[in-house]
Amino acid sequence: MPGMSSKAGARLHGARMAIFRSVTMLLVAALWMASGSATAIDAARDPAEGLWWGTAGSAREKVDVGLNITRGADGKLTLRLTQPISNYFDVDPGGEVRRDGNRVVHEGLALSLQLNGDRLSGTYPGPNSPATFARAKRLPVEQPPPAVPQGPAPRWETRLGGQVYASPVVADGVAYIGTTGGVVNAIYAVADNGFLYRLDRRDGKQRWRYALGDGDVARVLPHPLVYNWDWQGAQPLVVEDTVYVGAGDGGFHAVAADSGQRRWRFDTRGAIRNAAAVANDRLYVASTDHFVYALDRATGRELWRNDTGAALDAVPVVHDGRVLVGNRGAGLLSLDAASGETKWRLYFWGSWVESTPVVRDGVIYVGSSDLRRVSAIDPADGHVLWRSDVYGWSWGTPLVTEKYLYVGAAGGTPYFVKHVASFSLLDRRTGRLIARRPLADTGGHQWGIAGSPVLSGDTVVVATIAGSLLGFPLLP
Repeated sequence: MPGMSSKAGARLHGARMAIFRSVTMLLVAALWMASGSATAIDAARDPAEGLWWGTAGSAREKVDVGLNITRGADGKLTLRLTQPISNYFDVDPGGEVRRDGNRVVHEGLALSLQLNGDRLSGTYPGPNSPATFARAKRLPVEQPPPAVPQGPAPRWETRLGGQVYASPVVADGVAYIGTTGGVVNAIYAVADNGFLYRLDRRDGKQRWRYALGDGDVARVLPHPLVYNWDWQGAQPLVVEDTVYVGAGDGGFHAVAADSGQRRWRFDTRGAIRNAAAVANDRLYVASTDHFVYALDRATGRELWRNDTGAALDAVPVVHDGRVLVGNRGAGLLSLDAASGETKWRLYFWGSWVESTPVVRDGVIYVGSSDLRRVSAIDPADGHVLWRSDVYGWSWGTPLVTEKYLYVGAAGGTPYFVKHVASFSLLDRRTGRLIARRPLADTGGHQWGIAGSPVLSGDTVVVATIAGSLLGFPLLP
């Protein structure tokens, strides 16, 4: 520098070099520490974390499933589930993800997957369905009902006194229906006071009543915090000169149609909340004790029983040597009508099946509960032909015509799955939603249609939970 001796300049240069070396060493140390920290962070990240998308199921049906595995503030791995078939989108199923070597396990979901790079494969509830997942950038989100035509408006509406969960019965152009208000218009009816009544079809006058013996058995009515509802009643079945009917105490009765006198009684261990089925000399009875029973129609003697694994409250349907029945757990089952042997069972992805199936032209059509889907199924092996979302509880039996399915759906809130009410029209061949008429929220926990549509001439008759009877035109 100007005015500085060479010796002083040398000393200054040496000092600068020393400072440079010190700064360089500090930078290297900082970079090494930063690199070490990043390595530590990367090492702490479990390779199972992230978004995964794949399929699960069996030869009968495969469905799409998404997983979001993350590490919480407590350091534990958790999972959020997206399963569009079940209307789950980013749902917390509870529980903890456990790592066992290369396995990813969630015991609450019966989930066990092997991690291999960017693949997860193993078993998934369904039950124990084979499943395969790959890494994903995003998962689907819930979509609103599609914009489709509403279809024809009702021709007429009649308001009744009380809520209606039952399905109307039509005979000779007259609709008969019972309400929660205790008003019944039918030939035979079961009331909640423990009696079976015979009423005159013309004027509703009582001809006789029969004590079922379950007057002290309380029904579980729908409630936001209670899921085990008794929304259905045990409809009587009339065959020749005998009425067959179940009761809340588990009894199943055979009663003389002309006099109301008991012919025999058979006892199950759970409430009977729906009608029996008949085929030749046999009756098939479903009970909430999990069993389907085959009884001799003349004597009530038990011929066989099958433990389905969950409570039943749908009507058994006999078709081509099989008994078809849904339950509140395993889904839809096909039993051998002669022996009771289980031929197949179709899982409904966590949904109860309280809809009574109907078979037409070699296809089973059935509704569901939280699944919200109406399904078309091959009765030979339980293979799913299609499932169609109707966006609400489809508890009733679809009305099947030559080209269409008419479906009523109920809505409810508060509830962990979104359900909205409607009256819908589906293409019978494909399940495509052709028309959907939304039904307004009328207040209370549930609204819409709980029962089944029925046909009267060229009119489709449905009853709403709010207490209205509606008649819609039948489409050609």
